[in-house]
Amino acid sequence: MKNYSELLNENKEWAASVFEKINKKTEKMAIRSRDKIVDGVDECGMHKAPPRITFWTSGVWPALNFMLYEYTKNEEYLKTGRNVEKLLDEALAQVDVIHHDVGFMWHIMSAADYRITGNKDARTRALFAASTLMSRFVLGGDFIRAWNTPQSVNWTIIDTMMNLPLLYWASEEIGDDRFKRIAMAHADMAYNDHIRADGSVVHIAEHDRETGEVVATHGGQGIGVGSSWSRGQAWALYGFVLSYIHTGEERYINAAKQVANYFIANCCDDWLPRVDFRAPSQPVYYDSTAGAIAACGLIELGKRLPVDEGGMYMNAALKILHAMEEKFIDYDVNNDCLLGYGTVRYPADGMTPEKAGVHVSIIYGDYFYTEAILKLLGSEFLPW
Repeated sequence: MKNYSELLNENKEWAASVFEKINKKTEKMAIRSRDKIVDGVDECGMHKAPPRITFWTSGVWPALNFMLYEYTKNEEYLKTGRNVEKLLDEALAQVDVIHHDVGFMWHIMSAADYRITGNKDARTRALFAASTLMSRFVLGGDFIRAWNTPQSVNWTIIDTMMNLPLLYWASEEIGDDRFKRIAMAHADMAYNDHIRADGSVVHIAEHDRETGEVVATHGGQGIGVGSSWSRGQAWALYGFVLSYIHTGEERYINAAKQVANYFIANCCDDWLPRVDFRAPSQPVYYDSTAGAIAACGLIELGKRLPVDEGGMYMNAALKILHAMEEKFIDYDVNNDCLLGYGTVRYPADGMTPEKAGVHVSIIYGDYFYTEAILKLLGSEFLPW
């Protein structure tokens, strides 16, 4: 197998061609969607109601604009990112409603804005969000609780791994390791309680509040208890790579490799991830968002390993990105959907595919696919 550098060099021309089309389309979107809050599924998908400003994906659209501004210096992206960022101040004011996913909302949006432009208001937003995330840490249990419902008071979800970079950033920014200590405690819990021996991932774990011991697991957005929800696999893969990047702790990169190996083994037939790796072979439900997230993690993972070992992970990332570009990408500048065939959750328990959000365009799919392409082009800006 070719090594990491060889594969990267061979694919730069393809990546440049893809980015040219993404950039052309997204610039049009930025201009016509300057006041748009996207709460998960864009106008090509299923959500027609007014957006939920506190929904976990509401910061992804402005974050995409900031990421593109950093690379292109196109002021249209900065204008849109800043405008939507200010609109989301209304969500920051709802402190009893915002949740464990504030990293998705304000880290890749406001912390990115601050890092790129020096905007002090953006820094304040991100530090406030970091403080709310830190406040969700359960002493004794050593975990950051998920959601705000009575049912979820002792629940953790694998998705939170992607919110930990907000805490790492806050510690670095203010020179206080309190945030980092909490992030690492949660990452250690996730390694012990969410990663199975074979590298598959538990989406939801329920804990004893005093000891942290797992008392039950729940199926979440996969097909059921004991399943392997592919986007959860991707969150774990990229999330543990990011914890390694921010801490240098070898156990995190080893966890990422374990999860990555399972992910690769379960999508290498055609490199188009199914929603759940343990679901029946029929019907076929894809989740392109899992592929885009995993590709980002695989590229970063491969970059931090010896060049020959890293080649395996870069090869997998490229196979996924190429396969999805062939099957799932829409470059039409007249609509707001880029990466199709995203799926919100597996339609289990009698739920219809439409209700489950099967095979729709989802904003975070667009974000992570673009992020992966920028990595291939040599961008050193890591939004996380």
